[in-house]
Amino acid sequence: MNDSPIKPKTVTVDGLTVRYAESERRDTHALLLSPWPESVYAFEPTWAELAADVHIVAVDLPGFGQSQGHPDVLNPRTAGAFVHKILDALGLDKVHIVGPDIGTSASLFAAAQQPDRFHSVVIGSGGASADLELGEPLASWVSDPDITWYEQNAHAVMQTTLDNVFPAAPLGDHVREDYLASYGGRRFAESMRYVRTYPTELRALEQVLPAIRTPVRIIAPERDQVVPPAHGEFLAARLPNSSLDIVDAGHFVWEEAPKTYAALVLDWWDRHRTNTER
Repeated sequence: MNDSPIKPKTVTVDGLTVRYAESERRDTHALLLSPWPESVYAFEPTWAELAADVHIVAVDLPGFGQSQGHPDVLNPRTAGAFVHKILDALGLDKVHIVGPDIGTSASLFAAAQQPDRFHSVVIGSGGASADLELGEPLASWVSDPDITWYEQNAHAVMQTTLDNVFPAAPLGDHVREDYLASYGGRRFAESMRYVRTYPTELRALEQVLPAIRTPVRIIAPERDQVVPPAHGEFLAARLPNSSLDIVDAGHFVWEEAPKTYAALVLDWWDRHRTNTER
């Protein structure tokens, strides 16, 4: 047993079992999309601060964490559309959305598809341009011609990622175990489908960026070796209502520097509250 404030449960959305966790119900709602290769537990270090005055719902998108997946939904555009189905299933009309890592592209597509559903967007640490370089191991995950090795060595890939990409953020045993369980067997290789669509999906995303009017805060870790800050700068130059924050952290900033991350998110939510929330 652990004393985590995150208590996962499931809901059926469009025929798929989706795992989520939520805080106490309040008037203002926020949807948090789990990063990869992590799960809803990625938000444990920021949970108390984010949930102080807002009803937060953390979700493992289909094919990630411990939500069921299907090849058809493992790309940013379809994942963005699925966000709206999740909101419908949970009875949430309008929310703030926080989408780090793979949630960056999904959140932006969701905002482009139905802008009236979002008060604000917070993204970062996610691939944004097909023309900009990615760091390792993500570059290999996107471009390796054969994923058979990943199918056969998922546990080793996850162990290496957790040991080498999280050097400044020790994970609780229950969190580490959940991450490993989430991507066991073929799960990791199957989840790679999402980022392997980046060469085409990110070009499609670039076309819709200028039309996104929802306020977007981009949090780009300065020491991100996986997704260089240039991807955040690329988004800031094309999103008409955005703010770019370069922070002193590595890729998994929400776990490495949770106080900084939570403060930036809460500030953005406070700036973009509606009159009915005040």
